[in-house]
Amino acid sequence: MSTDTTASVSTHILDTSIGRPAEGVAITLAARSGFDAQWVTLGGSATDADGRCKDLPALPEGTTHVRLDFETEAYFSKKQAEAQQDAPRVRDSGAFFPEVAITFAVNPGEHYHVPLLLNPFGYSVYRGS
Repeated sequence: MSTDTTASVSTHILDTSIGRPAEGVAITLAARSGFDAQWVTLGGSATDADGRCKDLPALPEGTTHVRLDFETEAYFSKKQAEAQQDAPRVRDSGAFFPEVAITFAVNPGEHYHVPLLLNPFGYSVYRGS
């Protein structure tokens, strides 16, 4: 939840290769206060069955930049293992992008919803609402 002195962040992931939410993707949240400041890892969580991560840590006062790190390799490895149960000759293993790091600027008092549209060979992000 944002306040007058802090921003807030939320995210969700849609696996566009199957048209469904991506469940179980680990996400780490880091923040810094200024372009030259060091990143501070605030914590993390994982996406739920709806692809949402509802319990990301709050941003500290003075945060100007946020980084979301999505651990996509484990998600796609699990999907690959599930697919091989039904079709043992799946051509690829893992994901082309083993992780996705999204960095963006924030302003106090605003909420930033940053969805990730994901597939094994590409991704897209945007500022949602």
